[in-house]
Amino acid sequence: MSALASKATPLPRVLWPLLFGNFVIGTGVMVVPGTLNDIGISLNISVATAGQLIAAAAALMCLGAPLLASVVAGWDRRRLLALSLVWYAVFLALSAWMPSFGSLLIVRVLTVVSPAIFTPQAAACVGLLVPPEQRGRAIAFVFLGWSVASVVGMPLGAFIGGTLGWRSAFGAVALLSVVGAVWVWRAMPDGIKPPALSRAAWGEALRSPALMLCVAVTLLYSAGQFVLFSYFAPYFKSTLAATPLQLSLLFAWFGAFGLVGNILMSRHVDRIGAPRAVMWGVGAMALSLLLWPLGSNLVLVALVLIPWALGCFASNSAQQARLVAIAPALASGSIALNTSAMYAGQALGAGSGGWLIAHDGMGSLHWFALAGLIASMAMSWWATRQRPHGNLRPTA
Repeated sequence: MSALASKATPLPRVLWPLLFGNFVIGTGVMVVPGTLNDIGISLNISVATAGQLIAAAAALMCLGAPLLASVVAGWDRRRLLALSLVWYAVFLALSAWMPSFGSLLIVRVLTVVSPAIFTPQAAACVGLLVPPEQRGRAIAFVFLGWSVASVVGMPLGAFIGGTLGWRSAFGAVALLSVVGAVWVWRAMPDGIKPPALSRAAWGEALRSPALMLCVAVTLLYSAGQFVLFSYFAPYFKSTLAATPLQLSLLFAWFGAFGLVGNILMSRHVDRIGAPRAVMWGVGAMALSLLLWPLGSNLVLVALVLIPWALGCFASNSAQQARLVAIAPALASGSIALNTSAMYAGQALGAGSGGWLIAHDGMGSLHWFALAGLIASMAMSWWATRQRPHGNLRPTA
């Protein structure tokens, strides 16, 4: 089928609940950065300490994504994805009742078992729901849920947290998780089971330079972003005296351009090629950080944030399409590894940013972030020099 024909063919409706599920997952992940100020005040802890909620959760998601990919390999995806959203709802609701930072940290780590499962497994099963020529567009479409979460979920969570408290924000996401679980259960067909990867197949994926360098790209740009992104709320409160309403509007602005970037990516990734698309996305984010010192007020900050937002979610959509194109038969494993790298980068970035803030380095966060993105671009260029491993096959 030609590229023109594939664009004209609508994507199946079953992808919509997967998109919504990613919206819920993304909102639940980003609710902590959006409510970091209120969490710190409510639990009487510093911003740097509160930021460890992000780092600890990201570390669990990093380890959990590949490990759980093997554990749940034989599960029917309808049941797996619906139950992961039920798990999310239960532990988000429990989080809202935690009386101390220590108890919240434990429950938060258990909560993010769901993101470690849902996002990579939803992407991995897309190949069984659409024809090959639509695969890149379908994966980018499903990942739009994260962009929508940044447009609606994160700013709404920040506003609720700033007005009603962080506990109300967590409870709201728990309700959304219930809705997502019901929708996935009703819409997904039975019998969707991507091929399970054996130990030998995992070994093939881990030995592939093309796959592993792509995973390293994700690690580096995630770490770079989250040095600063994790602390947007305290950063803008400290440097610009931003109010909760201004913060929520700024998050919505960022999310709106993130959504635009991902929509553009979903439409053009198959035409321009995933490697070039990744370089475009990471380069756009690096441009924002290069211009960061110009953001002396909220209006200028909003303008500087536009390239970052355009590339933020689009780059990960392109990365998933890139991994699938390199080795379609190993997609469930490579996407799980990519998700693991994304969360490892978040943990590394949030931990590093917290350390810098604790040592009076708030003003230098963007330079450390820029260094990570430049390293990611160099790694991406190196990855394109590797021989594609399209002939890899999982061992039965």
